[in-house]
Amino acid sequence: MPFKKYILGFLFAFSLFGFSQPTLSSKSKISILTVGTADELYAKFGHSAIRVQDPTLGIDVVYNYGHFDFNTPNFYVKFTQGKLLYSLARESFSGFLYGYELENRWVREQDLQLTLAERNDFLKFLENNHLPENRFYKYDFLFDNCSTRIPDALKTVLGNKLKFEYNHLENQYTFRELIHQNLEINSWSNFGIDLALGSVIDKKATPWEHLFLPIYVYKQLPYATLNGKKLISNDTILLKETPVKKEHNFFLSPLFWLSLIGILVCLMTLKDYKTKKRSRYLDFTLFLITGLAGILIVFLWFGTDHQATAKNFNFLWTFPLNTFIAFIVFKKSITPKWMIPYLIVLLVCIFIAMLLWLLKVQIFSILIIPIVLALVVRYSFLIYSLRSARVH
Repeated sequence: MPFKKYILGFLFAFSLFGFSQPTLSSKSKISILTVGTADELYAKFGHSAIRVQDPTLGIDVVYNYGHFDFNTPNFYVKFTQGKLLYSLARESFSGFLYGYELENRWVREQDLQLTLAERNDFLKFLENNHLPENRFYKYDFLFDNCSTRIPDALKTVLGNKLKFEYNHLENQYTFRELIHQNLEINSWSNFGIDLALGSVIDKKATPWEHLFLPIYVYKQLPYATLNGKKLISNDTILLKETPVKKEHNFFLSPLFWLSLIGILVCLMTLKDYKTKKRSRYLDFTLFLITGLAGILIVFLWFGTDHQATAKNFNFLWTFPLNTFIAFIVFKKSITPKWMIPYLIVLLVCIFIAMLLWLLKVQIFSILIIPIVLALVVRYSFLIYSLRSARVH
């Protein structure tokens, strides 16, 4: 009997590479796999995949929409531009599970109550998706990822017979709030994401849009019905994570470093005020760093295909033009007459950014407060200093 299973398994695998569509037996099963989070940024939001089993044919494979190739030409350029293609990969279940065991992440399985015909339709859909001409898609973190592809696939295969109920959602969150659920506030990943993503993620997500996170797909499926019956028949823990004590070093956190920088800028500004001098190296550094950050924000907004980076008003306090002004303030004396109006514009832009925050047009990271305060102090000092120099 085992030998027969190996032969059938081989024939199934052989058929997947282009000859015929296998027919699942009555003992087959299709399930949704949900993977827990981990500390690395790429793993902060979990993962979803589809498992197909048939003991009669000796198959146990996972269809994974989260695959990408590091060897893709210009990988980092395409990733930054939002043009990196992800693909549907097919892999053995044992290999899939072992990978997450190494990463110490939990895996849960939800069995789908499908008829044999529906299971074969689902497998046909997946195999068609896995064809070389169909397997690639342009990844979008919010609207087209490994998680959103699961309910999309179910809807495509099962049609109007499948109904999603959302009564279990006690609250509807904005996209930013949903992202924050998986991040620590005082973390570099949280700071970077809030800096890079725009006001478009501050709109309230629909119940369907909540499904861009795997955990919400997992929580939603028990409330889905197929022909009036529950879609999920069983929920099993396949892999448990081993509890690990997480060590938080405040002295490595963004709050510590950004506060330290803010305090140092204020202290150096106070010293400059008392000595009636100007630390031009400080001004050069502040203008250059904020300017480069502003250029990056504007590039992510207009120069990429990322939807989540649009309408990002962080550029108001970082301000791209500071990159070029840095080389003017580096000089011993600042001669342009337009410098004072320019500095006033910088303060107005900061005020507008804070107003947009107050009105909840865009929610900024609370971690920027020390830096913003330091910029206000420094810009105000430069205005005072330039005015005093011209009076004398």
